[in-house]
Amino acid sequence: MEYSPNRVGQATLKRLRKLPLVILPIAGLLLTIPIGLKVWTELDRAKLDAPYRYNFERPSPGSVTQTLEQEIAFYQDRIRQDPSGGMNRALLAKAYIKMARATGETSWYLLGEQTAQESLVKLPFSNDGALMALARVATAKHDFREALRLSQKATPNEDTLAVQVTTNLAIGKVKDASQAADRLVARNPDLAALTLRALVDVSQGKDQAAMQAFQQGLVAEEPEETGSSVWARTVLGRLYFKRGQLDMAEKLYREALRVLPQYPPAVLNLAELEVRRGDYRAAEKLYSKIFLTSQRSPTVYDHIVFRGMARVKELQGDPQSATEWRDRAEARLRQDLTAFGHRRELARLLLERGRPPDLTEALSLMQQEVQVRRDAETMDTLAWVLSRMGRGQDAQQATQEALRWGIRDAALFKRAGTIAQTLGNTTQANALFKAAQETDPTFDEQAQKALGLGVGLLGLN
Repeated sequence: MEYSPNRVGQATLKRLRKLPLVILPIAGLLLTIPIGLKVWTELDRAKLDAPYRYNFERPSPGSVTQTLEQEIAFYQDRIRQDPSGGMNRALLAKAYIKMARATGETSWYLLGEQTAQESLVKLPFSNDGALMALARVATAKHDFREALRLSQKATPNEDTLAVQVTTNLAIGKVKDASQAADRLVARNPDLAALTLRALVDVSQGKDQAAMQAFQQGLVAEEPEETGSSVWARTVLGRLYFKRGQLDMAEKLYREALRVLPQYPPAVLNLAELEVRRGDYRAAEKLYSKIFLTSQRSPTVYDHIVFRGMARVKELQGDPQSATEWRDRAEARLRQDLTAFGHRRELARLLLERGRPPDLTEALSLMQQEVQVRRDAETMDTLAWVLSRMGRGQDAQQATQEALRWGIRDAALFKRAGTIAQTLGNTTQANALFKAAQETDPTFDEQAQKALGLGVGLLGLN
């Protein structure tokens, strides 16, 4: 069944019958609001209090992880009572991965992987839970083809389709991701599904369709999906950020943090925003917040924190501290290369450092990376290193692949324009520079100082 906005609207109205009547006029506005080139400024002008505000009771501090701890303890007890069974291990693996996604701590992913593998040994057939737990771990490790393979072995459902959307976007198969997103929304047009639909639209430059999906998702929001609630607001905020609408991006990030005050992607993206504004002290405070809370256990976000602190110190005129933080980032990225596959991020760090001997390693890393991931950001990073090495024609081919599905990103347009200009293609370069300006009219030198510091739209840095 194909994705249909009308069908989503009908499902939304069914959900609205369970909500307070005061929401109904706002929902009607959301379903009929004109979307187009004016959408960013029109929505900001209206302040959007209702559409982006979380209208349910917020979780009490620590309650999300406490609930997951109770779930983990429950299944651990069930396994002690039935040590030979496989199903409880699959459910425990799922709980471990939910904890990993809530905290970002890498140890929970590894526990989930080990437990799912044990589950499959004890229950090798009809064990979709263990397969999908392994698929989620493979996604976190950037082993996207393995994640896709595992999801295709499991019985099709919302979880398998969600993984297929994410992994196909990562490997550059946007058409396949779009088809999976359509099927997912047709099955269950909830906030998580509609957010994924929106991200597929973003990857194709379809801002109007993306905004419609985001809006419908927020209308369909329910109180028990806190994780999806903060994720949706964070990625919507990043989309506004990418369009130069910093005030609206900040509102969305802060709303996510009002719901879950320690949510790492929102904190990190807010820090990126402060760097872009030039408020380096505010950015440093936010990075320190994540750094202090992650001391007990390594997280998948540590390298972003370290690189962010390095950038801030550099911009504050403290090169010694910047070097120290960048060295910490490099050490963590090298440590995680085998377990969590941060090749692209290490290559970016080497390029940022700017030492000529680093270019060869950066190219090697990206040549490995494009074997497993070919999204726009990955191809743009490959173009960056190729252009730095003087391989303009190869760099241009990489930018063409980065932009081939229609994604609108000022930084990508600018790099592609710079490469075209170097090759003497003035007309093409000017067209790309114009596209960058139209995509984000505020994309200036200060904005470029914040490049590469946020958590991407899929959260797969």
